[in-house]
Amino acid sequence: MTLDKLAAPVLANSMNTVTPRVFIAATRQNDGKTTTSLGLIAALQAHFPRVGYIKPVGQRFVEIEEQKIDEDTVLMDSVYRLNCPLVDMSPIAVEPDFTRKYLLQSNNEALVKKILKAFDRVAWEKDFVLCEGSGHAGVGSVFDLSNAQVAKTLGAKVIIVTQGGIGKPIDEVALNQALFEKEGVEIIGVILNKVMGDKMDYVTDFARRGLKRRGLELLGVIPHQRILAKPTVDLVREALEAILLNQPQNLHGLVDDVIVGAMAAQHAINYFRPGALLITPGDREDILLAACSSLDTQLEARMVGIVLTGGLQPSPAVTKIIRSMSIPVLLARQDSYETASTVHDLTVKTRPSDAEKISLIRDLIARNVNLPKILQAL
Repeated sequence: MTLDKLAAPVLANSMNTVTPRVFIAATRQNDGKTTTSLGLIAALQAHFPRVGYIKPVGQRFVEIEEQKIDEDTVLMDSVYRLNCPLVDMSPIAVEPDFTRKYLLQSNNEALVKKILKAFDRVAWEKDFVLCEGSGHAGVGSVFDLSNAQVAKTLGAKVIIVTQGGIGKPIDEVALNQALFEKEGVEIIGVILNKVMGDKMDYVTDFARRGLKRRGLELLGVIPHQRILAKPTVDLVREALEAILLNQPQNLHGLVDDVIVGAMAAQHAINYFRPGALLITPGDREDILLAACSSLDTQLEARMVGIVLTGGLQPSPAVTKIIRSMSIPVLLARQDSYETASTVHDLTVKTRPSDAEKISLIRDLIARNVNLPKILQAL
């Protein structure tokens, strides 16, 4: 991953209006906007060999070569090798003091110009550009770059992603629709995400009816996949800022269940199940040794990892055993309750290393989203 790619020239003083584009919005954060974008790029590549991507305004970013790059941009570039400078795919990063600075000294014209120039570079020699927004239509209004305003600036039609259901999603779509229409932005249609499998037909039928009453198309219904909401052990490590005490075979195992080891070791062992993450104080060496003994079973029956809490380092003898264990063992400074709460409340975002999830997402979008209808609307 590098920023050091040849930047394409800006084609003209005005923005590129020729390259087809679509803007992916959502009714709320974590509704599945990035998941949809990730799968749509793969689907679009079957029709457009060279697809570009831009997230004009990003709120969660990482630093790469002293540049703040939105983490979703990093994901897209890692998966698809989009052959475009990262700084252009992620032109504006909303830092903690970004809004305060803007309200003290408005510089909207400069921000808009930055987005337009970035889009021109992203669209250079591309057959299609997918634009991803940040949250609902109004996000960014405080600095005059709401998703609705950005979509208008880019001359892009919009797809709204919302969570599965009938009443609440359509109510939320209506709120977002009002703001997009106020800016003169056309909405192609709506994708319902995270719909429970046994309700797919029911939700599809009535959601289509409800959206039609608002003049909107239902473009797809994506079934809920529990695996996409599961964090990896590495994500847990990052969230807890924990120390890795050994060199395990795999840090990307999916956490299916959380066990808090606060009982006697002979009782705790009954909860050592495949996919379980054991959380226990670092001085509970009896539970730790019991967990180690359970690893003698077949690989597929093993727990996914262990978190030792309270910043309590085990004795040298037990630490030596930990180093030989095949599953990750983390040391967190938080107590067991705080650790379990943090893991429970994690917002799980797809990461470049999540190969299994990425493959599933591509398949879900290909099977459940009506791409021909989207292309026809464009």
